[in-house]
Amino acid sequence: MIRENTEACIRIKDLRLRTHVGIKEEEIRNKQDVLLNITIRFDASDAIHSTEIEDTLNYRSICKEIIDFVEGNRFLLLERMTHEVLALIMEHTEVRFAEVEIDKPHALRFAESVSIALSAERRPDS
Repeated sequence: MIRENTEACIRIKDLRLRTHVGIKEEEIRNKQDVLLNITIRFDASDAIHSTEIEDTLNYRSICKEIIDFVEGNRFLLLERMTHEVLALIMEHTEVRFAEVEIDKPHALRFAESVSIALSAERRPDS
């Protein structure tokens, strides 16, 4: 007997947004690029037997929420931005696990980028 694993994994890769992030005067004045990589896990048992969007986690609407949130706010710390994006994703009760990594390109001399990654997991009894 085959037991099907119905946990699905959505990956949003290289979502490039512009926002204010940082503590230096130039960073406060000017928007800069940030790059988001997001992993979301959820139970897809209804979706794999359906053709209706209501039966799945709508990653398009989650992505739009993230875009509106990041581009519409100012952040002093990359850690805070990462935490708040993660919290926004976890507001969706269908989400079992999420990880958010945000890169700030060229934040350090000689480095392509600096990134912060945070994750959260919903307990089965939640």
